[in-house]
Amino acid sequence: MEIITPHWQRTLKMRIWSEGMDKTFVRILEPKKEEGVATLRIGNEMWNFLPKTNKVLKVPPSMMMSNWMGSDFTNDDLVKEFTFLESYDFEMTAPENPQPGVLYVKCIPKPDIPIVWGHIVIAVRADDYMPLWQNFYDEKGRLMREMSFGGEKTFGARRIPSSMELRPTTKEGHKTVLRYLEARFDIALAADVFSLRNLRQRY
Repeated sequence: MEIITPHWQRTLKMRIWSEGMDKTFVRILEPKKEEGVATLRIGNEMWNFLPKTNKVLKVPPSMMMSNWMGSDFTNDDLVKEFTFLESYDFEMTAPENPQPGVLYVKCIPKPDIPIVWGHIVIAVRADDYMPLWQNFYDEKGRLMREMSFGGEKTFGARRIPSSMELRPTTKEGHKTVLRYLEARFDIALAADVFSLRNLRQRY
């Protein structure tokens, strides 16, 4: 994951495990000063482990909109991933200049669900539903951030984008690029991968 700002940039190497849509475990491998930092998400709950203090900290609701590891992704991005299908209504739409062979889906938050976005527009290729980009708008219809997908690669039997780039429109010169170097699917995972105890393991 490469984090770029007008004044500095840094690169993190990490390993990520996931099970379904509701469990994610992330461990930072590089650089040295962040080695061992880990994040566990189960459903809408999230914990971080900081090796320097040897403490496991539960992320409170007030911190959900904070940046994760200094990137443009937030804690909320990780937590809300598993409820996306349940939290939005969906309808076909089209931008002012639609591209041929592309489908556009407008995602509208369901009433009474606390979601920061007014709506999200997702673009996918019509022939294979490969994701192309996502645009996030606030409640006033202003574009707040753009996420684009690229670098299609085949990992095992699956062809997916190998990179995604997130740009906040309110922060000029800021972006976060996430690149997948390796991916494996449908593999057996140890029962304790998604556990608080595993947060403290360095490898």
